[in-house]
Amino acid sequence: MTQTTGTKPGGAEAAPETETETETATESAGRHGPLFGPGTRFHRLFDDPCWAVAMIRATVLEAAHPQIGAALADSSTFVTHPWRRLTNTLRSLQRMTGTDEPAREREAARLNRMHGRLNGTDAANRPYDAMDPAARAWVVATMFESAVIMFRWSGRPLDQAAMEELYAEFRAFLAVMGDASGQLPESLRDFWPYYDRVVEEELENTEALRTILYHLFDHLPAPPLLEGLPTVWAAGRALAGPTIGVVTVASLPEAFRRRAGLTEIPGAQTLTQSAYLALGAARLLPDGWITAENLVDLLSLSSDSDDPRARTLAAVGDGMKRFGAFLRLITPLPDEPDGPGAGGSSGRTAPGGAGRGGAGRRGAEEFFDAVLDQTGNGYLDWPDLAAMARELSGRLDLDEPEETRLYTAFAAWWRELQSTLDTNGDGRISRQEYAEAVPSLAGPALIRVAEVLFDVTDADGNQTIDADEYRALFRTGFRRELLDSDGTYSRAAFIKDFLAFMAGRQRSTAYDPLLTQA
Repeated sequence: MTQTTGTKPGGAEAAPETETETETATESAGRHGPLFGPGTRFHRLFDDPCWAVAMIRATVLEAAHPQIGAALADSSTFVTHPWRRLTNTLRSLQRMTGTDEPAREREAARLNRMHGRLNGTDAANRPYDAMDPAARAWVVATMFESAVIMFRWSGRPLDQAAMEELYAEFRAFLAVMGDASGQLPESLRDFWPYYDRVVEEELENTEALRTILYHLFDHLPAPPLLEGLPTVWAAGRALAGPTIGVVTVASLPEAFRRRAGLTEIPGAQTLTQSAYLALGAARLLPDGWITAENLVDLLSLSSDSDDPRARTLAAVGDGMKRFGAFLRLITPLPDEPDGPGAGGSSGRTAPGGAGRGGAGRRGAEEFFDAVLDQTGNGYLDWPDLAAMARELSGRLDLDEPEETRLYTAFAAWWRELQSTLDTNGDGRISRQEYAEAVPSLAGPALIRVAEVLFDVTDADGNQTIDADEYRALFRTGFRRELLDSDGTYSRAAFIKDFLAFMAGRQRSTAYDPLLTQA
């Protein structure tokens, strides 16, 4: 057995199979209390500082699964929009693990619809499907096993009873998604052989795995909070990125490291132990000081947010800018693009510029990189527009049939773009094809996207967007420059502004964060 296989996780011998191990999730809930909500082991994980590192580890193991890795490589925005992805994931987990059962069922249905749209073939021409039951079970398995490893590395090994309780909660999580309970073994005793078999026989050194380990943290864009501090961010990333990579590799199962050719550098085990212990010490702080929700909210704040905390952070930011200027004097770290007109391969720019009718147009290539190429692979294809539809649907918390209406409108727009701009017929649009065509994108299909987006945002159907509806979409208060003379945001004004942004490449303080936020 390898060090992470779990026959003796946390140093505890696997106990003989008991009634507790084989009971169903419902029976377990009756014996041990609710399986979701505050007080459960599953829920407490999310505010544990060590969970962030454990989730990176779990994500690497997920990406090593051929089906999951292919879906990530083709459709995910985790490289170009990692902070947006983190925020959305946290909000989804909060809905899934809260005490509101209808909200949990609604979120599970939304996730299933989203995953149902992720399928295709990988580079080896093997089919993949994000709804594959075995792949979905593996996602939950990696989260559970990484939690066990997290507790062990941080000096808090779980005893057998605690592991059984946590495992029951993770199995219940999978059951809420509608998956058959048999996809994960019923007993904790049977889980470890299952986990070892998948690690030793099914996992691969996939493109998605290599991206996470060797490229994600090296090129991780600054969160909105630090967008104006490229040097400070680059300095911190230069230190933290390699450390996270070393810690993650060192904590992976030894059998997989050998098969994937992942080299563990000398001293990595000690560094990993120290990192987990240091993060674990943060739990000694008073309750509420460190929560995943508060941390992500802070990282997601932009300088022009109407959140009261933004003013305080702006003052802190001014001091950090002065510190960044000092760093530029004493370090060779290159500046990164941080404002309108900046170039660079990522093309990601800080939201800003003019609102309706103002100045601040992007060049074609910059618009392509910042807005259209959501997956960051250098091409515009259906996964990019699907990512836009997915983000907008998630912000508005759409149900059927509104969600399908929005996806259908984006699909029609993709067909229109493809027929117009795909000059070499390879099924996708390159940056060069887009720039050379100098297209006017405001065709019938894009107009339809704008109309449908207005309809699904206008929840009460009164043909104007009020303050609550506006905040649901833009996650900030009304922008004065977008309002009509009567203080409302009408259908005509909304469609005009959306088309000006998408077709005219016009910068917008409202629309930029929708699709360009990292």
